[in-house]
Amino acid sequence: MPKLAIHGGPAAAQGFTTPQWPVVTTEDKIAVLEALEGRNWCLGPKLHEFMPAMAKYHDAKYCIATSNGTTALQLALRAAGVQAGDEVIAPAVTFVATVSAIAEIGAIPIFGDIEPETAQLSVASVESLITPRTTAVLGVHYGGYPFDLDAMRELCKRRGLLLIEDCAHAQGTEWRGRKVGALGDASGMSLQASKALAVGEGGLVFTDSQEIYERGWLIHNIGRGSIQAGLGHHVLSSNYRLHEIQAALGLSALKRHPRETALRHRNGEWLAEQLAPLGGVEPLRRDPRITQRGYYFFILRYDAEKMEGVPRDRFMTALHAEGVPCGSGYGIPQYKNAAFEPDRLKPVLPHVKKLPAYHKLSLPVSERFCGEQQITLSHPVLMAARSDLKKLVAAFAKVKGNLAELSEK
Repeated sequence: MPKLAIHGGPAAAQGFTTPQWPVVTTEDKIAVLEALEGRNWCLGPKLHEFMPAMAKYHDAKYCIATSNGTTALQLALRAAGVQAGDEVIAPAVTFVATVSAIAEIGAIPIFGDIEPETAQLSVASVESLITPRTTAVLGVHYGGYPFDLDAMRELCKRRGLLLIEDCAHAQGTEWRGRKVGALGDASGMSLQASKALAVGEGGLVFTDSQEIYERGWLIHNIGRGSIQAGLGHHVLSSNYRLHEIQAALGLSALKRHPRETALRHRNGEWLAEQLAPLGGVEPLRRDPRITQRGYYFFILRYDAEKMEGVPRDRFMTALHAEGVPCGSGYGIPQYKNAAFEPDRLKPVLPHVKKLPAYHKLSLPVSERFCGEQQITLSHPVLMAARSDLKKLVAAFAKVKGNLAELSEK
């Protein structure tokens, strides 16, 4: 076995380059120029074409486009009926926007633990956290892998809770043949530049509920109804609208998105099949109910016990030297961020007399996953040629085959 690159040997994945993202095509440029020259940049024709197109693609009756993914979550929560002072249960393993969206509408985030084999919000954890103040569960399809929608929907129905989906990572993900987004009461999706369907900044709210849609439209449009309804304001609200030029870019990107999603799905399944036999770097549990996997992260679970005690971060340092562009997700469970310290929460939730003691919280599965297990590859990696992906597999195998070398140094 060649010497590890970290100790001067040749890099196993030398020459691997993550495909450039976002993709920019001639069609994108034409679409943006058309919108620009159309001069109808607010609630224009491209936006009104984009929203039903996205609703159709994501198997939803309704779609509202917003300024970004965070406002999409805020809008989904508010339109569904979550109010200030309500408790909303969300996973600790997610991006901060999932939780800040809850706090920004005056509701109280309650952190649930995750399932060890899927890294998704645990239904059992959610049930243990329900109180009389709980009104909703905000589940995250983390990395693009859906949480257990069957079990979570059953729980929410039985306990009278709203189910909101955070689909920021899950463009194109399918559960039992249907796209995620309208499988709960409402959802928020991000179109930020790093996402698998990107317009730079932007968000989407999906729902099958006409009531939620109509309330959401008013809230996102400064309290106004449709253009035809005139300038009357029916509720006091902010402005969450998406720009016409971003909608035009989104329409162009949507044309190639199904093909890109299918490629990521195939390569993700192939990569999981190749890496699983190595042992110690397990892909998330395969689930036949996930009929298409959209991606933000390709996630592996590192097991130091199967790696001669070599810590994950040491293993990742060796992978980096071999040319593998891996990361560790968002690093920590969200409740460990400084933003959740008591003195920083009080100005955000001044109406809450007794704030949760986030600084004392410990969710063991989430903490072990973030601190010791999670290894991620970004979704553009899954758009590489199979010959390049083989270099990554070779790099993992090389590092696994030289664990003694890592242990000694």
